[in-house]
Amino acid sequence: MPELHHRLDGPGDAPVLLLSNSLGTTLEMWDRQLPALAERFRLLRYDARGHGRSEVPEGPYSMADLGADVVELLDRLEMERASFCGLLLGGMVGVWLGVHAPERIDRLALCCTAAHRVRPAEDWRALAGTVREQGVEAVADATIGRWFSPEFREAEPELVGSVREALVSTPPEGYASSAEAISGHDERDRLGDLALPTLVVTAADDPSISPGEGAAIAERVPDARLEALPHGRHLCNIEHSEAFNRALIAFLG
Repeated sequence: MPELHHRLDGPGDAPVLLLSNSLGTTLEMWDRQLPALAERFRLLRYDARGHGRSEVPEGPYSMADLGADVVELLDRLEMERASFCGLLLGGMVGVWLGVHAPERIDRLALCCTAAHRVRPAEDWRALAGTVREQGVEAVADATIGRWFSPEFREAEPELVGSVREALVSTPPEGYASSAEAISGHDERDRLGDLALPTLVVTAADDPSISPGEGAAIAERVPDARLEALPHGRHLCNIEHSEAFNRALIAFLG
């Protein structure tokens, strides 16, 4: 198992909430959640394998690999269970955990994500090939355009710049291998078996994962709660952090 860079914030005796990053981001993507959550929860943030300061094993990766990394991290920290919140890649990891390792998860928040790869597998493999050949810089501008609205990019240039810097600093092998993990992701037939309290968050203007994908998860997971944010592109936890935080706190209790 690769060594995962991680960070703990909040009271040591509080319930654990694990935050899982999106493709091409680091644990800092959750910075705007800290003020609202760190007083209530023991926050465990980590860089997924191949991202940030975590190790970069040679790929391709599978969603099972990424899910097993989370279980190993919980074991290493001697945490029997945790609530889990993930976005896109992190949300797909959350779906895998909810289906294959539900005994380790209390509550599950799946944000701007899907229960399957959404795009054809060859598209993800083509993305992986582009990044291996040209680096993440080759896809950075298009990615930032999907992540944030033009208004937010104009209003928060420093923040958006820091997110872009983290994106282009992602090791090409880690980014490409994680894209290959997405190419094999499909848990749609197992969603009815997911018996955890589940929140699904969608953003109305998300061009990466349509709100309909989240709604489909909420329809299939028994008693899932759907929170459809009326605005926001893909990284809605950053651009619309107050609404996102309210929804998450209301769900976690």
